[in-house]
Amino acid sequence: MKRNVLLILVFWLLLGVNSTYAQVLQDYSSSWEKGKGETWIRPNDRLVLQLDLSTFPLANISFSFPEKSVVFIGEKLWIYANGDTTFSKPIGELTNEFDRKDLELIVFKKGIEIGDAKIQKILQPTAITNELGKVNEQVGAVRRFDRQDLRDFYFVAVLIILLILAVYKVAYPYLFSSIIRPESLLTAEDFSDSGSLQKFFSSDVLFYLLLVNLMTSLVAVIGLVFYRQIWLETWIGIDFKSLFILWGLGAIGFFIITILKFIGIRIVAYLFDLRRLEFAHFFYLLRLVVLGITGFVLIIAFFLVNEFSSAKEAIGVSLSVFFWVYILGVLGLFIIMMNRLSFKKYHLFTYLCIAELVPFLIMAKWVMVLGQ
Repeated sequence: MKRNVLLILVFWLLLGVNSTYAQVLQDYSSSWEKGKGETWIRPNDRLVLQLDLSTFPLANISFSFPEKSVVFIGEKLWIYANGDTTFSKPIGELTNEFDRKDLELIVFKKGIEIGDAKIQKILQPTAITNELGKVNEQVGAVRRFDRQDLRDFYFVAVLIILLILAVYKVAYPYLFSSIIRPESLLTAEDFSDSGSLQKFFSSDVLFYLLLVNLMTSLVAVIGLVFYRQIWLETWIGIDFKSLFILWGLGAIGFFIITILKFIGIRIVAYLFDLRRLEFAHFFYLLRLVVLGITGFVLIIAFFLVNEFSSAKEAIGVSLSVFFWVYILGVLGLFIIMMNRLSFKKYHLFTYLCIAELVPFLIMAKWVMVLGQ
């Protein structure tokens, strides 16, 4: 009698196990590879797996991803796992969705290691419970940042910039009016001996540069959201607070770069014996940058409100236009300097190449890499 009861108990336990856990046909635990080609723009926090769908076509694939991970299949953004996520999909469904028998699966997550993500081919779907005993079968939704969060951040930032601009206009009305006038790009009044901008490291000029870099940083953050969404989500997230912090840090970074650029122009001007021409040179192109960034801000505002789906394309076109406008601005600067200075054209061209064209082309190449 006791023997029969023991057999029944063993049979019941085996039945319970089989009903809870599916039979594993293939385990990919040893097939994961760490991503290669790490750079600070494209971090190496990713796992890569070659997934073969040609075997066991009637089986299912069990996926298990850690929280805050972003999953690509090939070039397609597949899911974003907001929390620890486990689910299964039939192999036939995946084959129909991607129309291929071999898939490259990439998992992005800051600090991810082999073993954090698990994939198995199983005979039937399996329900895996978390520590609370609840079924955690959260099928990851396609990662979409909150558009309203992005809009809120953008227009709050624009409002802050306008408030700072109003304060600046009241505090330094003459400098404000002299810097923002578009006609100054043609008259080039700063190239005369009576030019008003002769003190770079003064409170009014530095305050103005901070304002300009707040606008530049805002445009850069929006560009990152549309062109480096995965990078942002992996490192800091895409929400109102994270974007605000990134905007502030970006403004400080651009401010430092601007000061370093002016120092570089001053050094090159000194080497070419152009005396105090670095002031006129710097502020001439700064006006061009201000007009271009203002156009960016208005264009982005329009597309965020009216045509969100076309915003990425509009930013790309605007960047191309700004590139050529800046090149034309450097050409205009060359013509003005050629007419105002008794300097050899070859020396002027060499000066502008070293001080402007080469750094700008390097920056443009960097932006192009970010946008790929």
